[in-house]
Amino acid sequence: MNFLTKIFSKNKKIKIDFCEKNLDRFLTDESASHYRSFFSQKHIAYKEYECQSKCKECAKSPYALVDGEFISAENSDQLLEKLKQKVQNCTRKDV
Repeated sequence: MNFLTKIFSKNKKIKIDFCEKNLDRFLTDESASHYRSFFSQKHIAYKEYECQSKCKECAKSPYALVDGEFISAENSDQLLEKLKQKVQNCTRKDV
């Protein structure tokens, strides 16, 4: 039965939202390719917004909203690692 559930269940896409200004401020050229690779996964939907009205957080560190949950880190590489962990945890719950 678990096999049939996996086949017929709808895979929910994990929604990740970014502030365009925050990405411009903290995303490095070196980490951009890692982000592209991460976002190429079919169960991830991402969107950049011009502003998310989180100016205090935006000025301090890189952040993203994952299904509405605020996640921040000291740098863009650490943020990507946190995003990977969050996505992995979300996909485990769906199985």
